[in-house]
Amino acid sequence: MSSSCDPQHAPAGDVGTAIMMIDSRLRRVHSGEAATDSEQQEMVDQFAESLGPEGAQELLDGACTLIFMFMKWLRTTHEQVDKDVIEYVVPTLVASMRMMPRSCPPEVIPTMAGLVIAAGTGLSPNLWRQQYGDWTEAEMTPLEATAFLLAEHINRIADDPDFATRLITEALSSADAD
Repeated sequence: MSSSCDPQHAPAGDVGTAIMMIDSRLRRVHSGEAATDSEQQEMVDQFAESLGPEGAQELLDGACTLIFMFMKWLRTTHEQVDKDVIEYVVPTLVASMRMMPRSCPPEVIPTMAGLVIAAGTGLSPNLWRQQYGDWTEAEMTPLEATAFLLAEHINRIADDPDFATRLITEALSSADAD
């Protein structure tokens, strides 16, 4: 039985820009660069304004696609060792988000956990979220943080700081080849 949240019904969005933003954040965190939250937020705000409403929606859809792809990889990896991806990924993600109260206010953490659970069970995170109304501004930074934290988790599992980015860029390259 097909679900209204089936990924085949979801727009992929601008996955290339979304992974570029996540990769940039990963590199900055690992390099120890000291950009302040306000400087980073100003750059993100300027970038979002340059996209316009349609481009911002594409980026939002792209971030949800990243979350779906990351969770698909994590689900496959966990199943290979008879572990449940939800049991092992979601508590760690929630704990990490709780340690980031300025980026992830407590009231949006359940939504981000829901996105990850939806993706972990094979549903489209953006279609799952759409059931509950429009995205809120308060959910934008936590959405990016969710994709970032999943990428970082994948990189740690693979013991490779660029693995998550490569995973996505290779998937995009093979999709372009088809």
